[in-house]
Amino acid sequence: MDANVKNAVTPTTPPKVENGSPSEITLDEFEDLSALSKNDDSTVSITVVGASGDLAKKKIFPALFALYYEDCLPKACHFTIFGYARSKMTDAELRNMWFPNCAVSFRENCSEKMDEFLKRCFYHSGQYDSEEHFIDLDKKLKQHEGSRVSNRLFYLSIPPNIFLDVVKCASKSASSVNGWTRVIVEKPFGRDSESSAALTRGLKQYLVEDQIFRIDHYLGKELVENLSVLRFSNLVFEPLWSRQYIRNVQLIFSEDFGTEGRGGYFDSYGVIRDIMQNHLLQILALFAMETPISLEAEDIRNEKVCAMLQQQL
Repeated sequence: MDANVKNAVTPTTPPKVENGSPSEITLDEFEDLSALSKNDDSTVSITVVGASGDLAKKKIFPALFALYYEDCLPKACHFTIFGYARSKMTDAELRNMWFPNCAVSFRENCSEKMDEFLKRCFYHSGQYDSEEHFIDLDKKLKQHEGSRVSNRLFYLSIPPNIFLDVVKCASKSASSVNGWTRVIVEKPFGRDSESSAALTRGLKQYLVEDQIFRIDHYLGKELVENLSVLRFSNLVFEPLWSRQYIRNVQLIFSEDFGTEGRGGYFDSYGVIRDIMQNHLLQILALFAMETPISLEAEDIRNEKVCAMLQQQL
């Protein structure tokens, strides 16, 4: 998760009602998570489901530490991070697993911040389809939240075939009773268009659309984030970025490691579904789309859709 929350597909209007009470969260407040805990009476609890997986270790937790390092998480004890997975593990073992990847991008002057960050990180082992285990998680979250208003964010770093199990258990047994609840779902969203639509229908049995954030973490890479600025705000490239001057575009995806522990995942979904129809297609759309009305999320999305439709014609 090189990206932060702003890379999700955010709603156009703030939610009116959530968990039986009015929501006071506006889109402007999603600039960073510290804004979501607006006073001393509220706290943010982040639960990463699938905490022992490759994506969590290499992307999500380093990104969370980067947010903390840049002071974009609530101050003092107003945030807690929980890892949730089936693996048996202690808090200390979890922190030792996260530490190498969190520290790799911050080699200087990060030891004090790292210690502070890891003290906020805990682990809970449980099954993904067990309401009882999520009730136990809820108890642990409440111990850290105390009497404050609790805002809870669940990041699902798991295969899409168990999204609904987790969302069902979390919504029934571990959602906030006096604050907001948000769920981030990581790609791929199903195996095809039909299963993706079915997944959305399933999520909406337990959540409203404004609670669901869909993430493609590749869009958070700095180079990818800067593509729109490079195209539309650069006086050199902007007039030349067309088929009149560009013969072809090549997208090269290169990693210095193999499946390495992800064999089961790739056996089920394959590298094409994991990379090509999301990561690479999104980048191709950014290259090929026409100038959007603005650089707001929905305007960019609309132009990317138009670009893909034109490629199919």
